Formats: sequence, C-alpha cells, structure tokens
Amino acid sequence: MDKSADCGFFFLSPLLREIVYTIIQIMITFHIITIFPDLIESYFTDSILGRAQKTKKIAVKFYNPRDFTDNKHRKVDDIPYGGGPGMVMTVQPILAAWEKARGRSKTKKFKTLIMSAGGEKFTNVLAKKYSKKYTDIILIAGRYEGVDARVKKILRAEEVSIGDYVLTGGELPAAILVDAISRQVPGVLGKTESIEEERISATETYTRPEVFTYKKKNYKVPKVLTSGDHKKIDEWRESRS
Repeated sequence: MDKSADCGFFFLSPLLREIVYTIIQIMITFHIITIFPDLIESYFTDSILGRAQKTKKIAVKFYNPRDFTDNKHRKVDDIPYGGGPGMVMTVQPILAAWEKARGRSKTKKFKTLIMSAGGEKFTNVLAKKYSKKYTDIILIAGRYEGVDARVKKILRAEEVSIGDYVLTGGELPAAILVDAISRQVPGVLGKTESIEEERISATETYTRPEVFTYKKKNYKVPKVLTSGDHKKIDEWRESRS
C-alpha cells in the first residue's frame, strides 16, 4: 500500500480492515537474532501464536549469531573500548545474521529493531503501526553490555524499550513485541472484537460462579453485569477502563 492508501486504511472499521487483510493475505514474519533462541522459542509454538503460525498469519524465525561468526571459537563478544565491565556483542556476526534474515527480496517491507533499555518506549500504537506497515520485522536481542553501536548505524535500525528497567538480555522484549504486534494481525485472535482497543474493555472482569465464598465471606459479581442491560454494562466497563 502507498502512504495515502495506508492512511485511509486506518479509517476503515475493524470489520472492513479484517476483510481487506483477509483478501490480501498479508503475513508478518518476525526474524529474531539471538544467541539464546531456546529461551523463547517455545513461547511461539503454543496457544494463540502457535495457531497463528499454523494458519500462516505470522511466522517466527531465529538466527543465532554464533552460526555466522568468522572465527573458529564462534565468539560473538569482546571487551569494550574505553574500558569498563562486561562484554559487548561484536558487529560481524550480527550483520551476517541480519543479511541472512533480510535476504534479497525487493518486494517485502522490512523493519529492523534493536532491543535496548535506552530506546523508544514500545506502545500499542507502535504495535499497530508495525503490523500495518511491514511484512518482515527483524528483532536484534542483545546480551552482556549491549550491541556495538555501529550495528545501529550500518542497518539504520531503531532502538526500542519495553520499560524503564534493565533485563539480562533482549529475548523477553523481543517476545513481547512479537506478541503485541501479532495481536493486531487480523485473524490471529479469531475475532476483531477480541482486540481490547477496538471495544470497551474494563480492568475488572468476572466469570462463573456469580457468588464465590471464601472463608465465610461472599464475593459477588457486580449486579450490572448480570442485568442484561448492555448500555449500562458498557457504561460500567468504560468507567473502569
């Protein structure tokens, strides 16, 4: 889609968007560059994301930089210039893994993201944007003290953060991005209505039984939810969203 078509697409109703994407059959492929693929690979094979892969709504591929090193010890890190603790992931193995992920396609729309605590805060707005704009998203999950800054410059990549805290590696952030972006792909959740931002969603939810007793105290479902009055239910949910 061109820019004008892409902008117009956002004004379509959720149902029309799903119909358009179903006809076009767009699949997003996530390429995760990590030295520890086993840490998160199983997360994508079960439940909703597993089903999404089987139905070819999404695809998740892994690339281990150790498989692309140009040294016999498969070393992917080295000491930082200027001194300091820890190690830094080197440029060559990551670029080689990226080139493998990128391939030679001229029709696919790629986006390269580096998981970094100092990056742009990842939001649902970004998840929706990425899901509509790109066919392939390359996620670089760093380790140790991070990735050599020249990787970002060479690939013109963007750094993304999932919050104001530091983790031991970029694998969990990468998994979070895949999950959040995949949810925006029509058909992944089954129904468009399942996407919270497309409906009125409350932070409080209840299910059976209507009354639950714990240590002789009864905990009841709010009456409005059992009233059958959908207008009042929506108002209640909106007040708690």
